[in-house]
Amino acid sequence: MSILERLFGTKRERDVKALLPLLHEVNRRESWATSLPDHAFAEKTREFKQQIQAGRTLDDILPEAFALVREAARRKLGERLYDVQILGAIVLHQGKITEMKTGEGKTLASVPAAYLNSLTGRGVHIVTVNDYLAERDANWMKPVYDLLGVSVGAILSQMDTAARKEAYAKDITYGTNNEFGFDYLRDNMCYDISQKVQRGHVYCIVDEIDSILIDEARTPLIISGPAEDDRRKFLDANRIVPFLKECEKDPETGEYLEETGDYKIDEKGKRVMFTTRGLERIEELLLRHKVIQGSLFSEENFEYIHYVTQACRAHFLFHKDVDYVVKEGQVQIVDEFTGRILHGRRYSDGLHQALEAKEGIRVAERNRTLATITFQNYFRMYEKLAGMTGTAETEAKEFAKIYGLEVVVIPTNRPVRRIDDDDLVFLNEEEKLDAICDEILEVHRKGQPILVGTISIEKSETLSTMLKRRGVPHEVLNAKNHAREALIIAEAGAKGAVTIATNMAGRGTDIKLGGSPEFRARKRCGTDAAPEDYLAAYEEELKRWERDYEEVKALGGLYVIGTERHESRRIDNQLRGRSGRQGDPGRSRFFISMDDSLMRLFGGGNLKQMMVRVGMQPGEPINHPLINRSIERAQQKVEERNFEIRKHLLEYDDVLNEQRKFIYAQRDDILTDNHLLDRVRTAIEDLVDEALEHVFRDPHPSPDLLLRTLQEHLYYAPPIPDDIPFTQEALRDHLLALIDRELREKEEKAGKEALNLFLRFEYLRNIDQGWQEHLEQMEALREAVYLRVYGQKNPLLEYKLEGSDIFENMIYRIRAGIARKLLLLRIEERPPVGTGARRPQRIQAVHQDFSVLQPVGAPTRQRMSTPPRAAQPAQATVRRTGRKIGRNEPCPCGSGKKYKHCCGR
Repeated sequence: MSILERLFGTKRERDVKALLPLLHEVNRRESWATSLPDHAFAEKTREFKQQIQAGRTLDDILPEAFALVREAARRKLGERLYDVQILGAIVLHQGKITEMKTGEGKTLASVPAAYLNSLTGRGVHIVTVNDYLAERDANWMKPVYDLLGVSVGAILSQMDTAARKEAYAKDITYGTNNEFGFDYLRDNMCYDISQKVQRGHVYCIVDEIDSILIDEARTPLIISGPAEDDRRKFLDANRIVPFLKECEKDPETGEYLEETGDYKIDEKGKRVMFTTRGLERIEELLLRHKVIQGSLFSEENFEYIHYVTQACRAHFLFHKDVDYVVKEGQVQIVDEFTGRILHGRRYSDGLHQALEAKEGIRVAERNRTLATITFQNYFRMYEKLAGMTGTAETEAKEFAKIYGLEVVVIPTNRPVRRIDDDDLVFLNEEEKLDAICDEILEVHRKGQPILVGTISIEKSETLSTMLKRRGVPHEVLNAKNHAREALIIAEAGAKGAVTIATNMAGRGTDIKLGGSPEFRARKRCGTDAAPEDYLAAYEEELKRWERDYEEVKALGGLYVIGTERHESRRIDNQLRGRSGRQGDPGRSRFFISMDDSLMRLFGGGNLKQMMVRVGMQPGEPINHPLINRSIERAQQKVEERNFEIRKHLLEYDDVLNEQRKFIYAQRDDILTDNHLLDRVRTAIEDLVDEALEHVFRDPHPSPDLLLRTLQEHLYYAPPIPDDIPFTQEALRDHLLALIDRELREKEEKAGKEALNLFLRFEYLRNIDQGWQEHLEQMEALREAVYLRVYGQKNPLLEYKLEGSDIFENMIYRIRAGIARKLLLLRIEERPPVGTGARRPQRIQAVHQDFSVLQPVGAPTRQRMSTPPRAAQPAQATVRRTGRKIGRNEPCPCGSGKKYKHCCGR
């Protein structure tokens, strides 16, 4: 021990010492809680809630609340929380990680912290590693929560939206990390605020926090799906490109003459811009080819401007054998710097499909990431995050730096009696496996239960085959079946049991010496047994278990064999921690060979040869404490390397995460904003200012230049009366007055609520499409910036700067797109009944029939709701603008199901 530790104690001792005063406060109130009748528990909960609303803090009522939970657990579960469990609960409430050894009762220790934090009424999330544990823990602790007067629910993968929303509305919600993350993503893809299921991220307890926040942290959650099948639209747009004419250029200035053609080309920026004449020409061609009906600027046709733009870019700005090649029936991009083909890469925003249409090859259907987030960034959203595990201390540095979480080690309730033998090191893999089988056979003959941990399913199956040849009965734990996983682990401590499992399998479940009387009783009686039959069987199995427990205890308890050292010490400690729970005896040993990946990584290619040279003989193992320390140092080096990798990648994720937060916040604002016209009006003002600044920056501003600039920026160029002074301020006032008058007229015709619905849908659709394209661009940028290190540039800085530019451009496109669409929007009133034939309708304010339409990217289990008819103004024409979907046709949401079985249900 260091001098400071001798003087002030170790960190473990200091942590526990700081918690003891609170523990004594809880213990002093135990007799008070014991004296309460059952009905008083819920009354105390209501009283606590009122006190919190009146200004008391959770820390103020902690001793009483924890004493209340301890008594509730004693009455309903027959289990009184040990002092160490109360200490663990205090750590969880403080927003830290509590390390408690396997079998110390972490599941029950989380209940006081969850109860206390649920009193705020804002919801508590408890995260487990699989559905089975989420459902088991919720049902197991439900009697305690019911007595206390707080509600509990569980989120399971097969639940629909309504059931999820109900579970999230409970005071305490159990679920897996995947389901919580996916629900967050789905909530930020919905088109109606009522379809959101989560109600915030306030307090979260993560079970097996090292597994979720470190081992799985770099695995992103991704919702993906087919993009809208718009292949026909690319082909239609490609057909009309040859009929369009490029504007001629002034021989003297080199400037385009707008009136001479349909489009202008900006080769430097790889852009195509249409003139007013060009837009009219596109409309004429699309009508002639029967691609559209009505105006190009109506809502259902407006997107063809995008498709024709991309088709023109493909024809005039991207050239075969320069920018791309056609090979094996595919358009393959050529790297402009190296000249090499970028296999698997595709241009974004539909440009690749336009090139395929141009070259006359099959246009591929688009697949895209609709939404994504990493666990690191999801769990950092919680206002207070806590966790529990049996192995966190070795990763304390990473928890502190990435999540700002402190690790507190709680002592065991009883001293650990497990014997941890030194590792046995063999020369090769075959010798090691033979030695493991010999050891299992010898120990199995005595009747001592054995748990064998392997690092992969493949090695589990290899060992299983070898044991079958030797006639050793055993179980192989299959992690795919979580319910069976728990039952196998429950019986792994029975006399003579041999269980082969991956090192991480069975986390969250308990191995009891002698087996599980509950499991055996259920197995005997079946699931349909009467309560009295099950109780009788359980009493018999309990007596048998008591005999078996003492017998297995005398044999030395559970023997854990590790077939290989893992890269992380945590995994090895977790495996060892299966044995020696609650003061039980136990034993553990790792078998290692020079062929193991960790040994090769630590010792290099010469370690095996060196061991042979110093006299190590085949079949003869060596073991020494010095070898254990060397292996531990090797693991520490690997852990540090992996931490640096995760930390580096998180720096890139943080860039996208800040952008995601902004986008999702904007989406939430739009979902609740009933005055979206004001938002669009602001965007129009910005576009007007931008156009005028462009005009008056020119040395020779003129009315013609003004009209051309307005057309480019707003697609809207009203005539300017001669009596308006040609100054920036006067023109701005005139244009904004015209636009305001038009917007008021449109609002009156369509109705305020109907127009707001239209704008909301347009905003959300444009945000979702823009964000999906942005994800693709950021992924491509992330791969590209790594090469810039050769140019003495910092890849992360380049990623941040360019990513920011791409994001700002996306925001600008969304705002400008909505503003332009609203200016081009035409609303026609339905003629009075009996006055003649109905005029053909070109556009309407209510965007879609919400009962049928589901936008690309919306979650398949969510459906749009039809606006109430009372909310629709009588003068606005409301009808479906798209074609009717047949009951047996594929659902347009992209789920792959028939319409009648999906959104049409």
